[in-house]
Amino acid sequence: MGRRTAGVLAAVLGAATTATAAGPCPAQGALVVVDTGQHKLWTCEGGRAAAEYRVALGSGGVGKRRQGDAKVPLGDYTLGPPRGSSQFHTFIPVGYPTADQRRRGFTGSAVGVHGPARGWGEKLPSAAITAMDWTLGCIAVGSDEEIDRIAAWMRARKVSRILLR
Repeated sequence: MGRRTAGVLAAVLGAATTATAAGPCPAQGALVVVDTGQHKLWTCEGGRAAAEYRVALGSGGVGKRRQGDAKVPLGDYTLGPPRGSSQFHTFIPVGYPTADQRRRGFTGSAVGVHGPARGWGEKLPSAAITAMDWTLGCIAVGSDEEIDRIAAWMRARKVSRILLR
């Protein structure tokens, strides 16, 4: 390996180590953070993770741009108040698309954070619910208990922001 390649590799590895050492949460504020590559969701307060959950994502991957693509959007979005759902027990709406995204032609609706589909939670363990990507563009935790904990945490701290990366 040449000296230049070794230097670039060291810089990249150093940056990755620094980013990992910093943790998943931004330094300030209370928000939900989802790392789509790790399939993890964190509830974050003041730069620290309050809780961590394994998640399933959209079956189409990430980078949502249009209705029906089954992709999870990436970016910084508002979160609506958690509400009951006949399909998923509890549903937390994600403010996709933003006004800017709509101006740029992005389409879609009903993106959110939720638990397992009705009937699954009673039959499958949490690890099975999040073992593969199955949603139509949402973020799914593995159990009703997990989504209820996230919703209670949001309500108690008046959290209204999610970072999907």
